[in-house]
Amino acid sequence: MSSESSPRQSLDPAPVPFAEALAVLRAAAEESRLRILALLAEGELSVSDLTDILGQSQPRISRHLKLLVESGLIERHREGAWAFFRLREAAIGFVEPLIAALDHAAPPLSEDRARLESVRAQRAEAAQAFFARLAPKWDGLRSLHVPEATVEAAVLDALGDRPIRHVVDLGTGTGKMLGLLAPLAARATGLDSSHAMLSVARANLERIGLSRVDLRQGDLHAPPFGRGGFDLVVLHQVLHYLDDPARALREAARLVAPGGRLLVVDFAPHNLEQLRESQAHRRLGFAADQVAGWLVQAGLSDVESRDLAPEDGTELPLTVTLWLAHDASAGFGTAESERAVA
Repeated sequence: MSSESSPRQSLDPAPVPFAEALAVLRAAAEESRLRILALLAEGELSVSDLTDILGQSQPRISRHLKLLVESGLIERHREGAWAFFRLREAAIGFVEPLIAALDHAAPPLSEDRARLESVRAQRAEAAQAFFARLAPKWDGLRSLHVPEATVEAAVLDALGDRPIRHVVDLGTGTGKMLGLLAPLAARATGLDSSHAMLSVARANLERIGLSRVDLRQGDLHAPPFGRGGFDLVVLHQVLHYLDDPARALREAARLVAPGGRLLVVDFAPHNLEQLRESQAHRRLGFAADQVAGWLVQAGLSDVESRDLAPEDGTELPLTVTLWLAHDASAGFGTAESERAVA
């Protein structure tokens, strides 16, 4: 399955009213704005990115973006002092055929694409430098527990072959889970409170061809999403950093669509006190029944858990536990849940 096009083809675009189509076409019928749309079809970009690529002033780019936002073609979201723009999900089915019909091998689109690749390369370099400063801590932690490939295989096994319409990864960090699950989903969203970590995730996902994953900055204790908008909610190695993991699970459960699922991956109880200082851990793991109890209290049911023990000989080993909980109400795919995801 293609990581970019195939999942989205499963989302049939809604019919566009004539007046709305006319307004959209008027907004797009200008050279710079059409070039912007072609660029945003490749993934989200900031005002600074577009200024560098198009070689235009920031005020001029901002005016074009304002018109495109007002037309409903694109949307804006903030990451701290930064603003990013992307195609609106509701407009993708209308815009993509237009963009696909353009000659991308000839100027100005070929030149824009070359500059886009340069911007992405600079972004990846900056992300790599940031992550290099964290790598010793991350590598030290990874050496203590089950190999990542084993955890990822267990995640895929737990989820099975059930279709995923919209997945959200809360506390996405470097985007590891999104890299695993986004190719299997029609839509994928990541949330993290750190702009720096989102920059790393964005670079990592672009490198593997997943530039159109929706990345948002926000607090997972108060996620900026509506109730019941996701048929799969994921918290991967997040709970042990939190002062109030039960509250985070309540908020996560609120996002689960009718018939959807919530997946938690974290450590089983351990006594590695040094991780409080070296890795900023708040909690030294969780018992299986503790997390299961929180999930049930949050309104979910049928909680399954599975322990992944580290390999023999691992120094100071940590066991990783997976919990998968279900929403017992009407199955995902009802009219109400379809509207929540749209």
